[in-house]
Amino acid sequence: MGRMTRHPVIAEDLELIFSRPEDWRRFAGRHVLIAGATSFLASYLVEFFASLSERWPESPVVIHALARNQQKLHQRFAHLAGRDWFRPIIQDVCAPMPVLSQLDFIVHAAGAGSPRQYLADPVGTLRSNVLGAFNLLELAREHGARLLFMSSGAVYGHGHSEEAIGESDFGALDPLDVSACYGEGKRVVETLCADYHRQYAVHAVIARISHTYGPGIAQDDGRSFADFVADALAGRDIVLNSDGSGSRPFCYVADTAAAFLILMLRGEGGTAYNVGLDQETTILDLARLIARLSPTPGLKVRHLPPTTERQALFRAGGHFDLARMERLGWRPVILPEEGFERTLRYFIEP
Repeated sequence: MGRMTRHPVIAEDLELIFSRPEDWRRFAGRHVLIAGATSFLASYLVEFFASLSERWPESPVVIHALARNQQKLHQRFAHLAGRDWFRPIIQDVCAPMPVLSQLDFIVHAAGAGSPRQYLADPVGTLRSNVLGAFNLLELAREHGARLLFMSSGAVYGHGHSEEAIGESDFGALDPLDVSACYGEGKRVVETLCADYHRQYAVHAVIARISHTYGPGIAQDDGRSFADFVADALAGRDIVLNSDGSGSRPFCYVADTAAAFLILMLRGEGGTAYNVGLDQETTILDLARLIARLSPTPGLKVRHLPPTTERQALFRAGGHFDLARMERLGWRPVILPEEGFERTLRYFIEP
């Protein structure tokens, strides 16, 4: 059974988004289709639009929440059950889309997001990204709706220097690599978005997302920060698979969600925008931070001695140039210290 009220940490995060100087009333009375509605990032958008509908009951945002798993959808959004503006659509994003009388915004967030998921089902990952994109872009074309595609920094490939990565910087991607289903899938959909914009004037905007964490992240996600959070909650010492010298820019989910919403309102069609934090944290420092924030005092951080083979598996780092998003008035405001404290509190508080 899911929660019958919104979790207090998520409610705080929504207030943080509302406090940004944006005309959120532009969403009032609009119809929004969110594909992949139960996914970590998309569920924050569902929560935001639901909160708008609660604030403006006279002109609610109608949320068409598309997901494959009915039980997961009802569990995640139990507190929205019975609201006439919350309208679940249970189907695969690759199946024919339902007939809707009105549609103003579409979010394509369907498809595996973590390495554990997409390595287990590479064909399904490509399918939901690419075939799903055709379906949703056609829907946007039919309704004159604005579409946001949740892409990834994976499109930049490998081989970057210490410089911040701008939207026109690209490295190599091996199409036969085991993880190419994810990066190449995102690249194909970005091309589709640009081509639908050029050929059919569909207003498709692309968000290239960096490492995002926060309330609702699956503890078995498989990425290092999720493993560390799971260890901290279980009271286990954190053991690294590397020397911890690699670094990542960890962006808090409420900041990322705010960027999505700004792009839905004001992003330029056929254009990609970097969304992330432009400060990096080493894996070792992150492990120490999460151990310190753990409800179990005295957790230790240990790491296996580095070997040439093991170190080859880990990228050194890389972060985004955020100038394009900054021109739209967006910057992340939550740094890892506060963000991971909120994440742990989400899992600890009932």
